[in-house]
Parts: sequence; structure tokens; C-alpha cells
Amino acid sequence: MGMSMAAGRKGGRRRRGVPRYGAMADINMTPFIDIMLVLLIIFMVAAPLLATGVAVDLPQTKAGPLNIDQKPISIAINDQGQLFLMDAPVANEDLIAKLQGIAKDGFDERIYLRADKGILYGRVAEVMASLTAAGYKKVALVTETDKH
Repeated sequence: MGMSMAAGRKGGRRRRGVPRYGAMADINMTPFIDIMLVLLIIFMVAAPLLATGVAVDLPQTKAGPLNIDQKPISIAINDQGQLFLMDAPVANEDLIAKLQGIAKDGFDERIYLRADKGILYGRVAEVMASLTAAGYKKVALVTETDKH
């Protein structure tokens, strides 16, 4: 009887402290996968919160894309106070008449007003007043960005 038990083993006697099947060299991937799934869920929940700043309900419009090909209408006032419409000199009295000939959208045309910083503010206000009195309400002042 004692022999029958020993015959079932491979090497006869077994040493103490050594596993029966040898050392396992594989890494257990289950904890690693669990951690990755938890991190994935955390990032899926946190990502939409990081992407938005202030919640704004934007209006729906049927506006088309901006016309980049068309050069905007610009009026310039140099340091001597002379007027220029689309880089061509123009007199004060002829400004509105020539502007009406250039403006394709009529009074809805956007007009950019550029003025030298050395001229008096009254001259700029005078030109803006003549534009708004003629019916042009979309007049914008063009400035340079601060380079500091």
C-alpha cells in the first residue's frame, strides 16, 4: 500500500516548500484591467465637464457663411485729417455719394473706419456722424491689438 501512493508521483519524494507545478511567470491582468476600466469611466464623466466653459443657449439662425472673398468697405483718416474710401482719396462732401455706389448691401453694409491716433477725436466723430446720418448703422472702429 505504501508503494501505491509513491507510484502516483513523478519524482518519488517531494521537497518541502517547492510548488508542485513550478513557478508561474504570467502576470495577473485582472487588477490592471479593473483599474483601466475605472479610469475610463472617470474620464468619460469628467471630459464633458472640462470641455465647456460657461453654458450658453445659442440662438438658431439661417445665416450663411461669411463672404471672405469680398473686401470690406474701409474708410481711413490719415494724420492730416484727409479721408480715403477704399484707399482712394475722397472729399468730405463726396463720401456718402461714393459710399452708396460701392455698398452692395445698401445700408446693411459693414463699414470699417480706421483713423490715425494723432488726429483729434472730433474729426473721427464728424465722419461717424455723417455715416450714421446717411443711414449706415454698422460702422466699426478698427484698432491695433496691444503687443505687450
